[in-house]
Amino acid sequence: MNDSNVALASRKDLRDAVTAARKAFPGWSGATAYNRGQVVYRIAEMVEARRKEFRSLGVPGEEVDAAIDRLVWYAGWSDKIAQVLGGANPVAGPYFNLSAPEPTGVTGLLAPADSALLGLVSVIAPAIVTGNTAVVLAAEAHPLVAVTVAEALATSDVPAGVVNILTGRPAETAPWLASHADVNALDLAGADPDLARTLETAAADTLKRVLRPDTPDWYADPGLRRLKAHLETKTVWHPKGV
Repeated sequence: MNDSNVALASRKDLRDAVTAARKAFPGWSGATAYNRGQVVYRIAEMVEARRKEFRSLGVPGEEVDAAIDRLVWYAGWSDKIAQVLGGANPVAGPYFNLSAPEPTGVTGLLAPADSALLGLVSVIAPAIVTGNTAVVLAAEAHPLVAVTVAEALATSDVPAGVVNILTGRPAETAPWLASHADVNALDLAGADPDLARTLETAAADTLKRVLRPDTPDWYADPGLRRLKAHLETKTVWHPKGV
């Protein structure tokens, strides 16, 4: 397989991607949770339609199946996560006190190198199904898989700017992503320990939320870890009987 013609994203490409993600955020975060779930479900259908393409790129059949299932799984959480993480809080006074999760904003995602397709969709889906927009640095070892995912996104119902995938060398572009003042959170799934420390330090200057890298079994139940990482809790007080 010849990857020589795959684009190497530059710092300007990254800035443009962040701008596109920020522009798309109000509309995407303002969509209903049900609508976002339907869109992510449609992505699963488009990935399934490209099964032969992914297989030709060396992705095992069981990984394609798992990626489709993972997208459907996250789609199902879209209109349920608020009920699980939010709720009414008891307070000493004549007030209603309600907590609800809200999207963080623009998220920067480093795709893992150890799972070309399943790992990639496992970092994208929880970010966007919770109402965030994303700038994704594709794994350097799997650019064509990332490009094919981008094509699936483009032919589904994902609005422009919601997911922006950049191919190239993440070690070169990630520091600019981590230090960008208009990026609100990072998922460092694809960062090695040294790069992760550098990115965490850069992210601290702008108080970004950071999900540190781990070494998960991508086939295992992902739980709510990544869904929670892309949400912030908003608490509202309202007087009773007024």
